[in-house]
Amino acid sequence: MRVCRALLAALLLYVVVHAPGGRAQEASLEAGRRAYESTDYATAIRILNVAAAQEPNNGEIQLLLTKAYLGAEQFNAAEKSGERAVAIDPKNSEYHNWLGQAYGGKADHSSMFSAYPLARKTRKELATAVQFDERNFDAAQHLVEYDCTAPYFVGGGEEKAQPLIQKLLTLDASQGHYAAGNCRRLKKDFAGADAEFIKALESHPKSLDNIEEIAGYFANRGSAERVLLAADAAEAAAPADPRGQFFRAMGWIVHGEKLPDAEKILLNYINAVPRRPSYPGQWSAHYWLGQLYEKQDNLAAARGEYRAALKLNAKYKRAQDALKQLGKS
Repeated sequence: MRVCRALLAALLLYVVVHAPGGRAQEASLEAGRRAYESTDYATAIRILNVAAAQEPNNGEIQLLLTKAYLGAEQFNAAEKSGERAVAIDPKNSEYHNWLGQAYGGKADHSSMFSAYPLARKTRKELATAVQFDERNFDAAQHLVEYDCTAPYFVGGGEEKAQPLIQKLLTLDASQGHYAAGNCRRLKKDFAGADAEFIKALESHPKSLDNIEEIAGYFANRGSAERVLLAADAAEAAAPADPRGQFFRAMGWIVHGEKLPDAEKILLNYINAVPRRPSYPGQWSAHYWLGQLYEKQDNLAAARGEYRAALKLNAKYKRAQDALKQLGKS
């Protein structure tokens, strides 16, 4: 299978490089986008670097490279591509948003002293993204999260987040309530977070990324009914998106009901649902299968699922903790 993938990637690169003129550039960008959307970040990076060499002033290629490098956790490269994108089009909100995320990712993996200036750069880019487009909700949510967690000496502070939360409430009620709930969650005010997240779900949310975070939050709180509310919201927003069913399986497992149905959903998710950067990783599906098997007192199967999750993502703390709690026997 690996040999076939490598061969297909090589053939794709050949076609991209040898296509004439503008068609080659367009084919490169779309081929890179397809590889990125299927989470094949290594192939996306290879294709997009060829495209960038042929068209160095194409900001969309640099943006996709930034995303692919972040997916591959190559933070230095993501930073450079993000900076190139912004240099090409300094007023593009989305370029600033992803450069901010690149700085943030690098800060999270840097020493304390290196992280401070990167943190300030993160906030500056996110704020610039929101300044250029007030409806860039992804950038706005990242900025609220930064201000509600970062200390004053790197530019954070909850008082900075509140005006943006109020602005979001006027632009999109669900986005505003999600931002308010996330800030309360980060401040360990769980009663406040509960109330705001429920309002977000009741406000006809369009962002499945926000719904996913809410579903995970309520699952951690052991609130099965509210996880199922998140599933309802996801299916209303995007009926064909598999995440709605994924959240429904989570809710059933937390509640301890309809476990055979939940198992079918998760096995189908692992075996049949295409991978996407915005979808829960397959390791998450294995973790939830482990939780399901624990509910059925099938501890050997649960251990197997947690190990499968860690094989896919060795840093996945929920599976680490679950396996540790079960022990090695």
